[in-house]
Amino acid sequence: MPSNDVRTLLHTAVPTAAAGLVTVAVSGVLAGGKGAIGAAVGTLVVILFMGIGLGVLQRTAKSMPHLFQTMGLALYTAELLLLFVFVAAFKNTTLFNPRAFAAAIIVATLTWVAAQIRVHMKTKILYVEPDSSAEKKPENTGSST
Repeated sequence: MPSNDVRTLLHTAVPTAAAGLVTVAVSGVLAGGKGAIGAAVGTLVVILFMGIGLGVLQRTAKSMPHLFQTMGLALYTAELLLLFVFVAAFKNTTLFNPRAFAAAIIVATLTWVAAQIRVHMKTKILYVEPDSSAEKKPENTGSST
């Protein structure tokens, strides 16, 4: 993975994990141990899904740049639907608190998206490929008088 991709992943996953820790602490206080476990699982699910999605999107951008925007929209839609399916699937679980799980998924998803927006706003992307022969002087085609 190129360093820019790793930097993007790092700058989105770390704030999400930090927000997840806060959610785990709040859920632990409000719902006990099962709430903390639910929040931790929810945060891990979001980081895993969004991280895989970011990897797929970066690979698509390099191999098929003309599909980047379409792939991004389809990928985010699929991720949100899968997260909704996870919340629905674990609605009646006794392994952890489902409300804490759902709250952690919402908090982590919003944090991931906000962090990703921030990373992309701060990233300097070249709009024009720089010319490799930058030291060449342009020829003067006009009259010299």
